[in-house]
Amino acid sequence: MSPTNPQKVIKYCPKCGSLEFNFKLDNSFLCASCDFHLYVNASAAVAALIVNDKGEILLTRRACSPDIGMLDLPGGFVDVMETAEEAMRREIKEELNLNVDKMEYFMSYPNEYIFGGLSVFTIDLAYICKINSFNGIDAKDDISAYEFYQFDKIPFDEIGSVSMKEMVMAFVNKNLNENTY
Repeated sequence: MSPTNPQKVIKYCPKCGSLEFNFKLDNSFLCASCDFHLYVNASAAVAALIVNDKGEILLTRRACSPDIGMLDLPGGFVDVMETAEEAMRREIKEELNLNVDKMEYFMSYPNEYIFGGLSVFTIDLAYICKINSFNGIDAKDDISAYEFYQFDKIPFDEIGSVSMKEMVMAFVNKNLNENTY
């Protein structure tokens, strides 16, 4: 078990502060003092699959941990009370200064995102996003650069996250088999 697993990191009940905050087999904690019950669930995150007019996929470079300097898909966490589609539009605007004109759900993949010494388990939702204009594209927020790759030139070993790598591979395989781009 990873030292960042919630079972190893979370020691105290967040409600009463008791040390009798016990991990259960159903991926939850139960406080023996106040009966507070906390489940370890997946957080939602979104990732954009964007292709330009030349048929190249857009990948970004991470400016922060985890996987700093590695390739990634643009996107991020879904905020509280935000839809995945709203998050997708917001993240693409924040990270690349682009507007998403259309989007279509593609697939999901589970992920372990280690942040601040804690494993945050996510369900990453990939959307195929249509961008009508790349004018004004700029690497901002938590990305340091953006790069376009032909499908057969993607450096998969430089993609940091397993979920992002799996989604890019599935997208490339689908498009190569269907000759979409």
